[in-house]
Amino acid sequence: MEKRSRAILQPDDDGKGAWLMIRLDHIPNLDHTETVSGSKTQFYVDWELADKRRVRKKQRRLFFALLNDIADHFIVPPDYLKGMFYLQYEAYTGKEISLADHSRSSVTDANVLIELVVDFMFEWHVPFAKGYELLPKEEQYFIYQCCRHRVCLICGKPADIHHVDAVGMGSNRGRTDHTKKRVLPLCRIHHGDYHTLGPEKFSKLYHIPTTGIKLDKEILKKLNIKGDY
Repeated sequence: MEKRSRAILQPDDDGKGAWLMIRLDHIPNLDHTETVSGSKTQFYVDWELADKRRVRKKQRRLFFALLNDIADHFIVPPDYLKGMFYLQYEAYTGKEISLADHSRSSVTDANVLIELVVDFMFEWHVPFAKGYELLPKEEQYFIYQCCRHRVCLICGKPADIHHVDAVGMGSNRGRTDHTKKRVLPLCRIHHGDYHTLGPEKFSKLYHIPTTGIKLDKEILKKLNIKGDY
């Protein structure tokens, strides 16, 4: 379940680093913390800056466009899907959400809801038809899911994992640490376009970033990308 706590950012005197101090609203399970990190007092955490601005109209349009894609695929009422995903969000975060005009839900809240919908569509192989043009393609999360499910970032068809950071001619891919290489999921046709046009023209033509993302070794192994991990 998602937990939110208040944090204070304190830069170092030399300006080269900073401390992120977090006050938790609950006491964590210190025995579990020690088990997974080796210490009860020092450990690594993942954090994300919460965007507390109100839900954006673009997010609302995207959510309902994706619901229509799912409704068309399974022949179910969109209102039923809306209630289902609202309940799933509540179970996941422990709080309610609304995308209505008067809603007090935040941009971050809406992003979490949309990610649940996108996860569902990938898991059940629902095609991104009406909602595809509205998808947040600049978001790392969506690119990650396209990689994970081997779906082309452009058209949604089966994809290869294209290395943005070239492995190099004559290099042994089996001895390469692919966790340090940025990748993009592209089908054969769009993979060819990338090499023909080059990154800059390709990005302008399809309105997507070409910087790529890095994948961890667990996902790389699931994708059968062999390397030196």
